[in-house]
Amino acid sequence: MADLVEFRVGDILELRKQHPCGGRKWRVLRIGLDIGIECLTCERYVLVSRRRLETRMKRFVERGSSSEVLG
Repeated sequence: MADLVEFRVGDILELRKQHPCGGRKWRVLRIGLDIGIECLTCERYVLVSRRRLETRMKRFVERGSSSEVLG
């Protein structure tokens, strides 16, 4: 079984594909059954499943605080 990526509220992620606005960087705002992320370019908020986000994520640009962690 593959290891789960540890997402934190406040993480800034770079995704593989561009958003239609041209942005690639997203901030994690909510962690639950789905993960809520916000585009840093156009401020669009979307809910994405963990599995889909893990496959579309390229790298962490910046890590959020470790106080709110759900692995």
